[in-house]
Amino acid sequence: MATSSSSLRIGVVGYGHLGKHLVERIIKDGAGLGLTLAFVWNRKPDKLKGLVPDQLILEDLSAFKARECEVIVEVCHPQIVKEFGVQFLSHAHFLVGSPSALCDPQLNQQLRHAAGCHGNTLYIPSGALWGGQDIQRLNDSGTLTGVFIRMSKHPSCFRLTEDMLSDWTEGEGRRVLFSGSVAELCPLAPNNVNTMAAVAVAAGTLGFSGVRGEIVSDTALMDYHVVEVEVSGAHGFSVHTVRKNPAQLGAVTGSATYSSFWHSLLVCKGHGGRVYLC
Repeated sequence: MATSSSSLRIGVVGYGHLGKHLVERIIKDGAGLGLTLAFVWNRKPDKLKGLVPDQLILEDLSAFKARECEVIVEVCHPQIVKEFGVQFLSHAHFLVGSPSALCDPQLNQQLRHAAGCHGNTLYIPSGALWGGQDIQRLNDSGTLTGVFIRMSKHPSCFRLTEDMLSDWTEGEGRRVLFSGSVAELCPLAPNNVNTMAAVAVAAGTLGFSGVRGEIVSDTALMDYHVVEVEVSGAHGFSVHTVRKNPAQLGAVTGSATYSSFWHSLLVCKGHGGRVYLC
C-alpha cells in the first residue's frame, strides 16, 4: 500500500462487521485520503489470518505504542474503552465506537482529562444519530432544555445484558423494553445504544442522566431500525426527527451506519484536547 510522509497512521481495535469494513476501506482508499493502516487488533487474532497482512496484526493490544499511531479506532466493546482509553489518548486521537462506556462518570472524566493533558481529541462518531451537531450547538448556546431518543428494532437485533427478550415470538408486535435515563440504559444494552450515548455527549449540559431514552422491540421491523429524536429548547423551540436505517435481521448495526462511521474517521485529524462529535 502506497503511503506518504503526511499520512495519518490508523490503528483499528476490533474486527467485527464494522471493524472489517473500516480496515478494508483504509487498505483500498486510504492512500488517496491520507490514511494508512498501522495495526489491527482482535480479541481472537486467528480471525485476522489471511484477511489482514501479517505485519499489520497486533496480537498484544498493550503494545500499541510501538505502532506509532495518530488515530486509534475502537469498534469492539465498551470494556476496551475502560481498559485502554486513557492510554490511547496519551499517545493518539481516539475514536470511540462504543461511547456507551462514557456513561460511567469517572471514566468520562478520566478520558476528558487525558485528552486535555495530551492535546489529543476524544472523537465520538454520530453513527445512526441524525442532527447530532445541531444538538451540540443548541447545547453550547445554553438553550437546550430536553432530549428524548427512542430506538426501535426487530428483537433479533438486540444484544442485552439482562434476559428481557428471551420470550419474544414472531408476530408479537411492539414491546417497550426500557424507558428512562440513558445512564441507566447503557449498561443494559451496551452494544445497541451507542447512538443514544452520542446524544448524551452532544447534550452535555443534560448528560447521560438528563437525556431520556427508550428501546423498543418490534417484530414488524424486518428491514430497518428506527431512531426517533425529540429535542426541546428555550421559548418553545422543538425538533422531532425520524430516521430509518436499513438493516438485516439480527444485525446490531444498520447499513447506513457503516458509511457514517467511515466519514467520522475522515474527520479525525485533531481538534485539540477536547471531545468532538463527528
